[in-house]
Amino acid sequence: MPITNLKSQLNGLVQLQKIDSEIYALNDEKKAKPEEIKTIEASFEEKKKNLAALEKASLDLQKQKKDKELELGTKEESTKKLQSQLYSLKTNKEYQTMLQQIEDSKADASIIEDKILECLEKMDKAKADVDQEKKKLQEEEKAFSAQKGQVETRIKEIDGRLAQLDTERKKIIPEVDPKILAQYDRILASREGLAIVGADNNSCHGCNMFVPPQVINLIKMYERLITCEICNRILYIQDERD
Repeated sequence: MPITNLKSQLNGLVQLQKIDSEIYALNDEKKAKPEEIKTIEASFEEKKKNLAALEKASLDLQKQKKDKELELGTKEESTKKLQSQLYSLKTNKEYQTMLQQIEDSKADASIIEDKILECLEKMDKAKADVDQEKKKLQEEEKAFSAQKGQVETRIKEIDGRLAQLDTERKKIIPEVDPKILAQYDRILASREGLAIVGADNNSCHGCNMFVPPQVINLIKMYERLITCEICNRILYIQDERD
């Protein structure tokens, strides 16, 4: 049975499609936003790891310096002990041997002192690196906050626009026959948000496949909904829609 004023019904579906296409696009964009935020956060966390590594290296150098200072203290105490025993020796051989041990101990202490100085130099550089990285990270944090804020602002904009589109959609729905609307919604869900397309120039604008002239004639008769034999989308003639 022919549908009363099918041309007007198709006009309503085309208006719905315009709204729904934007809704689908906005929903797709919104779905991608949490992953976008995660990517921004992951990038910032990676930069924070670099600072943490530099700070750990600085602490390690401080520990090395402290260990060397303890080692130096032990070595100096050992030297003093040897020196205190020097004059209690009875033979020249023992005396010479003790002198050599004292010299060796002093030489060891000198090496340790050099290593302490080396640690101090490395510590100064490490501190400079940490300070520089902290300044850099402060700038990165500002950029991170700004990027995250932009994404969150865009999500709010999308939500606001979706609410507007929902209102517009609800105004059109009562004008569309329930059975036609049900068919449109089924196709919309199964065809990635595109349910009705033009069929001008003997081509389906949904799948770009050829539409035979006899099918074009059926569309122009406006007796029933005509769908593409390939993608099953509803077809209409754009230049005859109004």
